[in-house]
Parts: sequence; structure tokens; C-alpha cells
Amino acid sequence: MRARLAVQACGRQVQLREVVLRNKPQQMLDISVKATVPVLQLTDGAVIEESLQIMLWALQNNDPQQLLSPDKNKHEQMLVLIADNDGSFKHNLDRYKYGNRYENADPLQHRAAGLQFLQVLDGLLRQSAYLFGEQPSLADIAVFPFIRQFAGVDRKWFEQSVPKAVQSWLSKWLSSAEFGAVMTKYPAWNSEDPVVLFPEADS
Repeated sequence: MRARLAVQACGRQVQLREVVLRNKPQQMLDISVKATVPVLQLTDGAVIEESLQIMLWALQNNDPQQLLSPDKNKHEQMLVLIADNDGSFKHNLDRYKYGNRYENADPLQHRAAGLQFLQVLDGLLRQSAYLFGEQPSLADIAVFPFIRQFAGVDRKWFEQSVPKAVQSWLSKWLSSAEFGAVMTKYPAWNSEDPVVLFPEADS
């Protein structure tokens, strides 16, 4: 989701190949040892296998909304926050959401640990509409899909326990046109199918 948000924001189109992970196409396995999504193959054959790196590739090519630098003094702070999200918060999210997949994982303990990260977000959102100012940034689109997952595990608890600033920020993203555009459903890719471009020309 966040890779698509960045590609959409940069204004470039890519060929989209929707993958069902239980039935991975050989073409994907041939280019990616990691064999998970997202993976981006460039026209020169180079392969980018991490969602954050795809985001940076897209926005370094073109960043009309200045997502990389809403405030030039905060770029490194954004990267630190994203690293915390992708590291410890995702670790806790996975064990909260899929506790039965991890030996000796206590979902409620990991939920409490995840809440600490949301309190960090609350501190930022009490100062401005978005994480690093009054306009969206790389940090917002990198972090929000994970907060969406966290909220979806137990919506009632989330609404009762998570700071209101974080809830309002999440709701704003969920109702945004950008989110709606990347949530379009596509059929699983087949090599014989016509080319699908993302984003679509009118999106």
C-alpha cells in the first residue's frame, strides 16, 4: 500500500502485476530472492525489493507534493520515525495481530508495546495536522498503513484507548482520495494478460 501511495504521488506510471502470494508467478521468483511484495523491476533490470526503498525511488524521481522535505530540517527525523515503525512497532504489530504464529507471544503485551509508538505519534500530531507539519510527508504515508492494521485488530479497544489525535489522523487518511485510489482491486497477474498501468490515467 505505501509503495503504491508513493508511486501515485510521484506522478509516474508503472506496470502493475498483482500477485497472490500463495501462487507466486515464476517471473517474480526469477527477479526476487526475497519473493514477497512489493518488488519493483526498473527498465534497466535493477530490482528494488523493499517498500521504503521503492517509495524513496519514486519520490526522488519526482516529488511534486514535497513529501520528502515538508521541512528540510526534519528529513532525518522522518527517517528515524519510519525506522522505528518498520522495526519495533512492526515487530509488536505482527505479534499482536498474529499471536498464534509466534511461540510464547503475548498479544496483549505486544499491543501495549505498540501503543507506546502511537503515543509518540500523538506527540507529533498535537503540534500539527500531519506528523511533520501542516502538509503530508513521507513519514505519514510510510507509517499510516501499519496503524491501519493495528486499529483493525480490535477496533473497539483502539477507539477507547488510542489518543484522539492519532485516531483523527488515521481517519483522515482512510477517507482520502489517495487511499481510495490505491485500494482498487486487481485480478491476479497472468503473463498473457494485457498490461495494467498504475496509477490509472484518470486517477
